[in-house]
This record gives sequence, structure tokens and C-alpha cells, in this order.
Amino acid sequence: MIERRSIETVNQIDQATFVESFGDIAEHSPWVAAKACIFRPYKDVDDMIAAFGKVVLTAEKSLQLDLICAHPDLAGKAAIAGELAQDSASEQAQAGIDNLSKEEFATFNDFNNRYKDRFGFPFILAVKGATKDQILASFAERIDNEHDTEFSRALNEICRIIRFRLEARIKS
Repeated sequence: MIERRSIETVNQIDQATFVESFGDIAEHSPWVAAKACIFRPYKDVDDMIAAFGKVVLTAEKSLQLDLICAHPDLAGKAAIAGELAQDSASEQAQAGIDNLSKEEFATFNDFNNRYKDRFGFPFILAVKGATKDQILASFAERIDNEHDTEFSRALNEICRIIRFRLEARIKS
């Protein structure tokens, strides 16, 4: 279980401990935490969330693409192989996509492949609170969007994921 910290503690820990504690908030991208660290002290968890979001949304395009590509496919190969980051595995399980029928898995796989072929990066959706049917509906709704629209949407979804993960780790 991940240790929950108060915002006061977060503001007092050194940078190395901060990155060690929050480096996995943005999927396999500890640079986000390292850059968000400089915005301390945070007034509250919303201020911390805003700092992480600012880092994501103002990063160079190449770093943003790397961040997007660091996310696993929903119900993809990493999930099957048990290679998901702890937060991703938990989030996918809560959405019910860790236990799909063969037909459902084939549908997810088809959407994942079509989406990556079209946009060059994985489909990103903050799945907390969503059902597998809602996720599939979102795939269908977004597959025909323009590239820039989906790039922006992916970054905004990553910011939502970061929000959920930080809210789970910071005591109110």
C-alpha cells in the first residue's frame, strides 16, 4: 500500500524523496514529478495537482508524446502479462477490464490497434469510475477525431489520471 502524506510533509521532503514518492504518478515519467517539485510549497492538494498539470501541459511536444506513449493499452498485452504499473493495474481492474470475455478482449484489441494506427500513440482515458462499456463507447466516439484533438485529449486525460492518483496519496 502506498503511504498517504499530508501536504505539509510533501512540502518539507527533499527533492529526491519527492521524486521517489511521486515519480510514478505520471506513468513511467518521473521527470513530471521532478519538474512539479519546483512549484512547492503547495497550498493544498489542488495546488499540487495544478503543478503536475502545468508541467504536463507546458512540456515540449516530444516529452508530451513520450508521456502519452508511456501509457499501456487498455486491456492490452502489458495487462495480460502482468506488467502494468501498480496504479494502472488497479485502475483497469476497477473498470472491469481485467476480466474480459474473449469477444470483449478482441474488441478492445481492435480499438487499441486502430487508434494507434490512426494517431501514433495509445488511447488514453482516465478509467476511474468508468465501466468497460463506457470505455468502449469513448473509443468509438474518439476514433474519428483529428490528430491534434486527440493529442490534446490524451494530455487532459493524463492530467485527470494524475489528479486521481495524487488525491489517493495526499491526506486532506
